Amino acid sequence: MPKHGKNYRNKIADVDRSVLLTLEEGVRQVLAASYAKFDETIDIAIKLGVDPRHADQMIRSSVVLPHGTGKVTRVLVFAKGEKEAEAREAGADFVGSDELVAKIQGGWLEFDKTVATPDMMGVVGRIGRILGPRNLMPNAKLGTVTFDLANVIRDIKGGKVDFRVDKAGIIHAGIGKVSFGEAKVLENATAFIEKIIQLKPSTSKGIYLRALTVSSTMSAGFKVDPLDARALIK
Repeated sequence: MPKHGKNYRNKIADVDRSVLLTLEEGVRQVLAASYAKFDETIDIAIKLGVDPRHADQMIRSSVVLPHGTGKVTRVLVFAKGEKEAEAREAGADFVGSDELVAKIQGGWLEFDKTVATPDMMGVVGRIGRILGPRNLMPNAKLGTVTFDLANVIRDIKGGKVDFRVDKAGIIHAGIGKVSFGEAKVLENATAFIEKIIQLKPSTSKGIYLRALTVSSTMSAGFKVDPLDARALIK
């Protein structure tokens, strides 16, 4: 068993973490248990009743959180001509084509998200082996291969969160910062869970939302009753 520090132990000393909480209570407990000197990220983990080995149960999508993530996201856009100018005007941090590919091939990776116009995917494909394993490859399913650069860049800068279910059937995501306060974190959590429910595959049988946990960067995880979360959204 890992040993936790004094601050961690003090924060959860009087908390029974085996009890299933409402979503509101879970968020409140996480904020109360935070103790780091930096602005901790609030994380959510949802165990789903899906089998990711089947293509029709592989859940992958994105959602724009009402209050953003609290992170500064550096956006790189592969585009040429008028679309390059549009991307710069929309607030992209880096815009270009072959020169950016060469720079990335040289080891540069100082960006968080990538977007590309469809006509640039042949160029981007040359660095697929670099971007792919880091989840940085533009993807049409996530809306990051598009000619609508202005709206996509705005969404990413405004708090768009990409997510996918892992091999264990769990989805992890950051949904805000401790500094947001209870109301904003709760609204972000609700929006995230609502999106997950909307994505339920028709082939998924039995209980879909099986377990839900909220935590912060340094705090313990608090279990939330999935039935309460689903009822809250309804």
